[in-house]
Amino acid sequence: MPKDKVALVTGVSRGIGRAVVLALAAAGARIVAVGRNREGTESLVEELKAQGTEALAIVADVSQADDVERVFSEATAAFGRIDILVNNAGINRDGLLLRMKEEDWDAVLDVNLKGAFLCTRAAAKIMSKQRYGRIINISSVVGQMGNAGQANYCASKAGLFGLTKSNARELARRNVTVNAVAPGFIVTEMTDSLPEKVKEELLGQIPMERFGTAEDVAAAVAFLAAEQTGYITGQILGVNGGMYM
Repeated sequence: MPKDKVALVTGVSRGIGRAVVLALAAAGARIVAVGRNREGTESLVEELKAQGTEALAIVADVSQADDVERVFSEATAAFGRIDILVNNAGINRDGLLLRMKEEDWDAVLDVNLKGAFLCTRAAAKIMSKQRYGRIINISSVVGQMGNAGQANYCASKAGLFGLTKSNARELARRNVTVNAVAPGFIVTEMTDSLPEKVKEELLGQIPMERFGTAEDVAAAVAFLAAEQTGYITGQILGVNGGMYM
């Protein structure tokens, strides 16, 4: 497990990002928590510190190059290195293709895909010099399957697969692995609000007959972040209950 490593996680204020932070901290990692929501980001770090974990909160927008540069500057000033990067920050602005506004397309691609590119580029410089690193992109099963009303979101998540594989090839010689985790339907505030009939239809598509949890995804991330998984790179790890095989 990533004991004493420094893990930088984006999109930490709730859901999967928060669960990933807690899992990596439990495994002994020091944490750089990055989020746009100041209250959620800072309260998570206070919780970590109360548990004895060294942690730093940084409020930033990963779609902005200047913000990303500041994040990595502050992180390395605090800890001296970055061993693990988890690109989790993501947004959705759903709508049918014929009604989708250009600004909604741009916003989703900027955060979900460009943000991962900017953070990976910054991390790769540090990790290449260290000759050690783990980069994990949080994609989605809909990047593999598609989903009506989510052309922008699906395109961004599918794009992460290409980014993952290309970067894995480029960074392998530096002992830096790059992988993606593709969650299926995960219990979130959004799924909680779905009508029961819709939930039943979704569950009918999942062989394990349950939604996943943020902790299910966090466990997969912790696995890929471990020193022992250094021969796994360029892979997509599905966490979807068998929904997509």
